[in-house]
Amino acid sequence: MMALGRSGGTVLLLCLSFLATVTAESPYRFYDWNVTYGDIYPLGVRQQGILINGQFPGPDIHSVTNDNLIINVHNSLDEPFLISWNGVQNRRNSYVDGMSGTTCPIPPRSNYTYILQVKDQIGSFYYFPSLAFHKAAGGFGGIRILSRPGIPVPFADPAGDYTILIGDWYKSNHTDLKSRLDRGRKLPSPDGILINGRSNGATINVEQGKTYRLRISNVGLQNSLNFRIQNHRMKLVEVEGTHTLQTMFSSLDIHVGQSYSVLITADQSPRDYYVVVSSRFTDKIITTTGFFRYSGSSASASGPIPGGPTIQVDWSLNQARAIRTNLTASGPRPNPQGSYHYGLIPLIRTIVFGSSAGQINGKQRYGVNSVSFVPSDTPLKLADFFKISGVYKINSISDKPTGGGLYLDTSVLQVDYRTFIEIIFENKEDIVQSYHLNGYSFWVVGMDGGQWKTGSRNGYNLRDAVSCSTVQVYPKSWTAIYIALDNVGMWNLRSEFWARQYLGQQLYLRVFTSSTSLRDEYPIPKNSRLCGRARGRHTRPL
Repeated sequence: MMALGRSGGTVLLLCLSFLATVTAESPYRFYDWNVTYGDIYPLGVRQQGILINGQFPGPDIHSVTNDNLIINVHNSLDEPFLISWNGVQNRRNSYVDGMSGTTCPIPPRSNYTYILQVKDQIGSFYYFPSLAFHKAAGGFGGIRILSRPGIPVPFADPAGDYTILIGDWYKSNHTDLKSRLDRGRKLPSPDGILINGRSNGATINVEQGKTYRLRISNVGLQNSLNFRIQNHRMKLVEVEGTHTLQTMFSSLDIHVGQSYSVLITADQSPRDYYVVVSSRFTDKIITTTGFFRYSGSSASASGPIPGGPTIQVDWSLNQARAIRTNLTASGPRPNPQGSYHYGLIPLIRTIVFGSSAGQINGKQRYGVNSVSFVPSDTPLKLADFFKISGVYKINSISDKPTGGGLYLDTSVLQVDYRTFIEIIFENKEDIVQSYHLNGYSFWVVGMDGGQWKTGSRNGYNLRDAVSCSTVQVYPKSWTAIYIALDNVGMWNLRSEFWARQYLGQQLYLRVFTSSTSLRDEYPIPKNSRLCGRARGRHTRPL
């Protein structure tokens, strides 16, 4: 356990009070993080990075289903800071989701203690800084949620378990990139690709004959990436908390924001082998290498670097369709994942989201259904709690593309709690897009080229579609998802193409219920920071 630092005693009492009231006897883990600037050299030039406890990337979070995570974050930067938890659902508690629409920023030289519970979740995820363009400077790290003892896992314990963070990277400081976007200009193509913060030389150490788990997350800013290891095949076993059919792949497309978990057996002669990550669907293919190093290896990696797919969309689409849920495996609970028959539940509503791109006042902007999101001066969730009018309008975005011109607004769409809905993502552009929904996991029931029509449902996978929180939409294509709206709150839905997210391609789903029961939603945490028009108000004690 780690000391909580500034105001530690008070924060600890608040945390324990929260745990006793909300999570009963669930185990808890304490983390104490200091967020600082520091010099980093991932592409061979000095940059201003964002470090957590001096580390780039940041430290992993290791947890078990239902654990409580008490994470005290000290902001030693000179600007406000927030961390969000990609894939962690924060059930009934969107106040701690770490997005600008839910959580007040941590001011410079201040701290805030996140109180999270990884309720009914397993799998591989990551955290990242959500404000400004901090993600381009670091501040991210892996999250793993293990199954509770006694819950069956559909594979033997691996000899080792590695977090592999891959992503495209710029040589420019994040402040320069942000300034360029603020002036209404697009970003150039990234300069390189990192594996665990390194452009070359990242190493995975193994012993011959043993099997290892790799938790691979694309924490980059825009590019889909292909991951492969020379002369080795990977067995996909989990995607963002869902145990999958155990399919073998020579390489995997991992789109921005996604997390995949594979098993790989060290079944070759003991030497070094290339680990290769390369960009997909880009005019210029960017490639970086690391090493899969056998114990006792005396031979360097040799031969040509193994090639991978480059611009082929059909190859990636077919691979995506091959990723399916293992219906007989347990998830976070003992019952099989296939016991929830999502394909038999009637749909209450269909929502269609189409991406938008254009100029507003001479500056580049992006949006969804013609609305380019602008943050409010007060987190939307706090405006809800304190009933502050004028912060945003409910249904300020249409649930279908309007075909009109792009305009600015704080886009919020209300959906009803405990309903079952369909969302169609339409992509009429020439790029691969990737969307993430906080607070939820959804079933990816279909994806194809062209225009979605009601008849497209005839091709849906209504039996064993993978359940995840991030999904790609191919160029000139659509992707369909089903969601059970069982998590009350204000939840960010965004493009994972980070410049597009920053310039407006996001919105919030307000999952609404008139109930005030703790069974539906927790009240605002007592230690919540208050900002904007919520400043000076009082939180209700838990």
